[in-house]
Amino acid sequence: VAGPDDGIPYPKRTRRFDYEGEVAIVIGKRGKDIPAARIDEYVWGVTLFHDWSIRDGGSSGPHGRPISYNLAKNFDGSTSIGPCIVVGELDHRDISVETRINGEVRQSYNTKEMIWSFGEVLEYLSRDFSFVPGDNIAGGTSTGTAADMSRRQTEGAQSPNLFLKIGDVVELSSPQIGRLANRIVAA
Repeated sequence: VAGPDDGIPYPKRTRRFDYEGEVAIVIGKRGKDIPAARIDEYVWGVTLFHDWSIRDGGSSGPHGRPISYNLAKNFDGSTSIGPCIVVGELDHRDISVETRINGEVRQSYNTKEMIWSFGEVLEYLSRDFSFVPGDNIAGGTSTGTAADMSRRQTEGAQSPNLFLKIGDVVELSSPQIGRLANRIVAA
C-alpha cells in the first residue's frame, strides 16, 4: 500500500497500466453476517483508494500453463490510500470523486452512482469472513479508465495511448476528503 505523494513503480510486465479512482470505507468494529441496513454501525471512516491495474490480459506460469493469483491487482504499490481518513463527518453514500491524469479529468462520479452500495458489499462479504477494525472496502470505480476509453485495434487489443506511462501524475480527489496524488516511476 502506498500513501499520498508516493511513487508507484511501473510493473515491468505490462504495457497497459491503468488507474481506478475509488472511495473506501474503513471498518470500525468486528462483525460477521452484517445486514446491509446496519452498515453505519460498522463504518469508522472514509478515505480515497487508488486501485492500480495491469490490463495486458492473462499470465502464463512455468511450462506455459495458465496461472492466476489475481496478478493484475497484486504487485508492489498496487494500492494507494489517503490522504486521510475522515471519521464521523461524511455519508459514504454521497461522496464526489474525480481522477485526473496529468491534469486531465478522466473520471468524475459520486458514490450515489455505485452499482452495489457499501452496505450490500459488506453484507455479501461478511457471510464468509469476519471484518475487524481497520479493514477497508473499496467501492469500485466509474467509467473513464484507460481500458474503458481505449479503442480496440484490429487484432482486438487495446491501444496503449491512454494507459499510464512513467512520469505520469495521477490525482484522485474529493472535495470532502482531499487529494491523493501519485507519480508513476520506473520499477
